[in-house]
Amino acid sequence: MSRPRLVIVGAGIVGCALADELTERGWTDVTVVDQGPLFAAGGSSSHAPGLVFQTNPSKTMTEFAAYTAAKYSRLGVFRQVGGLEVATTPERWTDLHRKLGWAESWGVEARLVDAAECAALWPLLDRDRVLGGLYVPSDGLAAAVDCGEAQAARAVSRGARFLPGHTVVGIEQRGGRVTGVAAVTAGEYRTLPADVVVCAAGFWGPSIGAMAGLTVPLLPLAHQYAKTGPLPARFEGPILRHQDRDLYFRQHGDRLGIGSYAHRPMPVTQAEIGPKATTMPSVQAFTEEDFDPAWRDAVELLPALAESKYEDGINGIFSFTPDGFPLIGEAPHLDGFWLAEAVWVTHSAGVARALAEVLVDGRSKIDLHECELNRFEKAQLSPAFVEERGKQNFVEVYDVIHPLQPMESPRPLRTSPFYVRQQELGGYFLEGAGWERPHWFEANTPLLEDLVRRRGPEHHMAAEPFLGVAQRGEWASRYWSPVAAAESRATRERVALYDMTPLKRIEVSGPGSAAFLQRMTTNNVDKKPGSVTYTLLLDVEGGIRSDLTVARLNEDTFQVGANGNLDLDWLAGHAPGGVRVRDLTPGTCCVGVWGPQARELVQGLTDMDLSHENFRYFSCKSGYVGQVPVLALRVSYVGELGWELYTSADMGLKLWDTLWAPGLAIAGGRAAFNSLRLEKGYRLWGVDMTTEHDPYEAGLAFAVRPDKDFIGRDALSADVTRRLVPLLSTEVVMGKEPVRHGGRTVGYVTSAAYGHTIQRPIAYAWLPAELAEPGTHVDISYFGRRVPAEVAAEPLYDPGMEKIRR
Repeated sequence: MSRPRLVIVGAGIVGCALADELTERGWTDVTVVDQGPLFAAGGSSSHAPGLVFQTNPSKTMTEFAAYTAAKYSRLGVFRQVGGLEVATTPERWTDLHRKLGWAESWGVEARLVDAAECAALWPLLDRDRVLGGLYVPSDGLAAAVDCGEAQAARAVSRGARFLPGHTVVGIEQRGGRVTGVAAVTAGEYRTLPADVVVCAAGFWGPSIGAMAGLTVPLLPLAHQYAKTGPLPARFEGPILRHQDRDLYFRQHGDRLGIGSYAHRPMPVTQAEIGPKATTMPSVQAFTEEDFDPAWRDAVELLPALAESKYEDGINGIFSFTPDGFPLIGEAPHLDGFWLAEAVWVTHSAGVARALAEVLVDGRSKIDLHECELNRFEKAQLSPAFVEERGKQNFVEVYDVIHPLQPMESPRPLRTSPFYVRQQELGGYFLEGAGWERPHWFEANTPLLEDLVRRRGPEHHMAAEPFLGVAQRGEWASRYWSPVAAAESRATRERVALYDMTPLKRIEVSGPGSAAFLQRMTTNNVDKKPGSVTYTLLLDVEGGIRSDLTVARLNEDTFQVGANGNLDLDWLAGHAPGGVRVRDLTPGTCCVGVWGPQARELVQGLTDMDLSHENFRYFSCKSGYVGQVPVLALRVSYVGELGWELYTSADMGLKLWDTLWAPGLAIAGGRAAFNSLRLEKGYRLWGVDMTTEHDPYEAGLAFAVRPDKDFIGRDALSADVTRRLVPLLSTEVVMGKEPVRHGGRTVGYVTSAAYGHTIQRPIAYAWLPAELAEPGTHVDISYFGRRVPAEVAAEPLYDPGMEKIRR
């Protein structure tokens, strides 16, 4: 079988790792080019301190780091000295308990240690300033240049070649496909033919991407690192993080290296990388005034440093993205041009393995949705947005971040036509994909007060089970309000309007569109016009890429409700000639009208017959609501009667005002929505399920028609070893916590909320199939505390679907 010709741009640690991983899988026609010398080529790898701390809130990033540590250990270029994160504040100590939960969930050995053990691991610590720490024995130091060279040697032994002194000046292409790389070497121009080109150029990525006509949302930032003078006491200790002061430490013989994120963000343009360099392109002049406060904080934690001083400081450049994740994937407009960018040493081998799997096998064993290049919306690709979010990620890199905590700027970026009314109602907004999303409305506070009065003479105490206040600790109470309980109750008893505008809407049209969607999705979407189908996108191994709602508007036109830009990219990338895939989202909007009185609210405003007999569940019609033309889908994500009403953005405000009926309808926020969907057992892609899970495991077998041909069908098996199940617990948790049974970790939590209708905390979790039976007792480890839980039968609310189908 022929193998493609592949050129990797960049001989840093990522390019070397990718060459190694690809040649190991049989792709041996690999050429790696770099403008610098081998293997200290002058990029971030050449100056990186090489710390590998594995624990991360992201399962994917943790697995990248764990593979990196394991591989470099096998290659003999990794010192497994361990990693210690210390807490000097109660807030950080609490957060370390949360991090221990991540480590347990993702399979990393870790333990909490007290101040005495912290001091034993790091004798220079002032133990009186330390409350405790998180210790991971398998963390350590990767010698970045040595790691690159060792992997390059393996790749060369299999046939790869490395070409130093080659400055890339162009990406050759023809007919929408990459054909080669143009480079200048020793003053001569040459073209390296290629079927596949991978940009692993680090902070030069935006420049290489521009040659291919691609916007690379990456911001180079300078980061300070300095070494102390010789210290009298020498010891072998773990790498150390003092995140309360944005500092990390590692040993260099009898000296310490100190890295600081405490200084101001220092963005570097592509034009500034070379002219402002000192010893190499990635190193700029050290600014002592920025480091002085960090030095004082370092001396405070490590008093022995007072006998020394800092020296050999650098401002070293490395890469940040708007959301802090790497950029992995193929350019949407240029087949064969791939990126492996914004990858730190910590995750280098893991990212390389994942991309090699995608290139060779068509998919990665590890879910990549957080890292895929095309995840960003167009509104998130402006230079101003990339710079502002990149700088903020630098500032927050060691901060204690709540899972719901949004970036503060630039906001608002994307708003629905209903935004002005939501503001008038006192909406509390968080952000998703750039959209302002109301989580609750202060205008509904009187509903909460009425709810309390209705619950009995003890008022607050009697209402508490419904509100779920007592089941929420300090963390679960952030970015939440008990008003959500009132909005949940109003949805179950009356009717609420939910802004569904941020839901990605895609039009698939043209002759052959039905056959195309049949091939792409698991369910039968080739039904008569007016039908709506819930279905899935799978990868070639049967992993869930997304879940969709597909409405057939006419013979050759479908509206697809999707999860984000990755779905648009996947469908557009597979569409045959004659089939058009178009993003409708920016020019349209949607309001979900849900609740037992939804028909009463809408019927008097529309020319459509909304009776159950004439407008069945999972069907759609076009008509008018007042003067507003709408597409109405009878679907529900909250488990109540209702419709999604779509219209053009210019008519959105009129639609909201037409539907608004004080005393009958209320506005509902995402906090109530999340509670309602979990009571009904509706999965959230990217949280409850990813490409690492198949439909049978995820409880979505009803959306699979194995008698038709679709991508991933042949890889599916109804025999499962794990399942996604609901747990009923005694406390509201956050998600990503480990689930324990019989003294061992057996799974992890995905989504969690308080179920205001069933008056119990809910947590969905992945468990071994033998533990997934209702009635099984497990424990959730929440901030180090044991929270008893029990597997329940689903759905938890309205199992007979009577509320929706009436």
